[in-house]
Amino acid sequence: MEVKVISERKNPLLKRREVDFRVEHNQTGSTPPRLEVRKAVANVLETDANLVFVKKLETKTGTHTAVGLANVYDSAEQAKLIEPEYIIKRNAPPEKPEKKRG
Repeated sequence: MEVKVISERKNPLLKRREVDFRVEHNQTGSTPPRLEVRKAVANVLETDANLVFVKKLETKTGTHTAVGLANVYDSAEQAKLIEPEYIIKRNAPPEKPEKKRG
């Protein structure tokens, strides 16, 4: 999986960077999971993955290329103030279901 930053804008009012990116995923075939893309974008931007929130990720029909939009915040507290709850949940690792004792 190869991530390429298309454009990057600084938003000082919301204390974040808004990044448009492209992911080449020839090896996996299908669209890669959001968490993997989040880590890959963080590596390219040399920042903490917990500050990166992938808002949109869609594969172009018939290709192995996905385009997306991510917000990279200065702090986790700022992200919690700005990002909608559903975006925060989408970017969180899946919770392991608790085993019921019977």
